[in-house]
Amino acid sequence: MTEASRCRSRGEGFVAFALKRCQQDKGEAARLRRADNPATEYQSWETLSAFGVDLEKPWERLPFACIAASLARSKRELDGDCGIGRALSGCYEEGNESDQARARLRRLLACDSVEEACRILRPLLNLIDSRGRYPLNHARLLDELLRFHWNEQNIKARWAQNFYRRTVDVQPS
Repeated sequence: MTEASRCRSRGEGFVAFALKRCQQDKGEAARLRRADNPATEYQSWETLSAFGVDLEKPWERLPFACIAASLARSKRELDGDCGIGRALSGCYEEGNESDQARARLRRLLACDSVEEACRILRPLLNLIDSRGRYPLNHARLLDELLRFHWNEQNIKARWAQNFYRRTVDVQPS
């Protein structure tokens, strides 16, 4: 049984695949770091195609390219466990009370297409990698981006909930 076949989702399978490829081949990691740049994205197509990504469908190709670039830049060995909202709030001392964090979240939530969301995510993922306190769950984000085209409002609501979530202590009555 391969590692990818033990994964529960396509996102988990791809993250395991990309992390392994980055660790084994530094040249491939360098090509994947450039996957989210429209001018150099084609350099990642061999790897994306090897995972079964349909390169002719931008709503599929761009999320994989975006996540591959983020993983390759992060130089992580394992995927994180936080959603995009929490990871974004962790970049600021004030957390989800930060005006900058809220503005960045609002811009992401204003996206009308997966292509636009991937374009907006590029600098956010770099910020999360450089300043974030909470490690991003790339597999979950990839799965959300792959469903964005068909389930946009629910995905956005999940991102917002993850950003604004506060832990509440429930007192027994």
